Amino acid sequence: MTKTDTRYTGAGRTAGYYRRACLAACAFLSMTLSLTTAAGPREQAKRMHDRLTGVPPTAAVLDRMEAEIRGGNPEAAAFIAMDGPNNPNARYFYDVTLKNFATPWTNEAQDLFAPLNDYSATVIGMIRDDVPFNQLFSIDYVYAGSGYTGAGVPPVSPLNNDHYEQLEATGADLSDASRFQPVSQVTAVGLPDASAAAGVLTTRAAARAFFIDGTNRAMFRFTLLNHLCTDLEQIKDNTRATDRVRQDVSRSPGGDSRIFMNACVGCHSGMDPMVQAFAYYDYVYPDGNEDGGRLVYTPGQVQSKYLINSDNFKSGYVTTDDHWDNYWREGPNSALGWDSSRPSGGRGARSMGEELANSTAFGQCQATKVFRAVCLRDPDRAEAAELFATYTTSGSRMKAVFAKAATQCMGP
Repeated sequence: MTKTDTRYTGAGRTAGYYRRACLAACAFLSMTLSLTTAAGPREQAKRMHDRLTGVPPTAAVLDRMEAEIRGGNPEAAAFIAMDGPNNPNARYFYDVTLKNFATPWTNEAQDLFAPLNDYSATVIGMIRDDVPFNQLFSIDYVYAGSGYTGAGVPPVSPLNNDHYEQLEATGADLSDASRFQPVSQVTAVGLPDASAAAGVLTTRAAARAFFIDGTNRAMFRFTLLNHLCTDLEQIKDNTRATDRVRQDVSRSPGGDSRIFMNACVGCHSGMDPMVQAFAYYDYVYPDGNEDGGRLVYTPGQVQSKYLINSDNFKSGYVTTDDHWDNYWREGPNSALGWDSSRPSGGRGARSMGEELANSTAFGQCQATKVFRAVCLRDPDRAEAAELFATYTTSGSRMKAVFAKAATQCMGP
């Protein structure tokens, strides 16, 4: 659907790549060995720290964590591992664990070891600062290392990823709130004003991966895949109206209209009305230099990619603005748990992102991904329900979810 090359190999990998790979491998070995013995409070504390940070705790930190577990508050022990106070290794929760957690969402290849970018950096910053995660698609800033500019780290730029790659290469401490801070997307990404910002959907990295070429449907598909834990094939619904399916979708592929009615319509009837929210966005790059491009936003002017291949079906829908509607609020996909207090349609990427991020499926997906990251397996039904309850009662704050997951697999 889109023309993209987001794999990073050979010399393109930074020192941070090898550091994270080593830490991940060592942590996995440590966790595997620790499971073979019975776990008392001290062993539980160490296992919790290993799983959250990928490195062993200091003796002082281990003492404090053990005391919290003995006192019946294991989640407080998990917060010590992530934040301290006075935990010199807490930074690895941000620099390694969260970096690995978020990076696959930022590229089509879902490469775990792609360089740090404004998308992954923003996820890390939001979790560190306890920004409610249902704002992932609606905040108007990204995180950047404003305190690290100079000394080989260039300023953040809409035209390249150099700032973030150098942050990683120099070992910047992403837990340091005084040096790694929010920056307006107007400055960092080059949007004309804050109203065009839609959280990570309008980061440069997301545009490079999912707005490049194509029809902007990739942005929607990968957002579902990465943040609602579902792909289009899983939520096909042939019962929705087809009035918003664009002209580029043939109604008789290969001369057989049954293919459209039984296959194509299941995705496009719900997807196309939602993807209209991205009608003013594109990723524009110089010839042959896809990495040297930038996100562009043209308010009031639909990008030409929405009007391509109009001869495929001239009676199809012609996009004239960025109005979107959620046809999946009814029918089988109502099971995704849409927020009935919110409008089922609107204008622009931000309001559509809010529709996705306030669904039950979004919250359940975050809980499941956290459990996998910490416990290295899928949760059972009871574990998933408990973790989703934590996501809900904490106000969508992800550190609370990580803390709960760490207690779920700290051992008996």
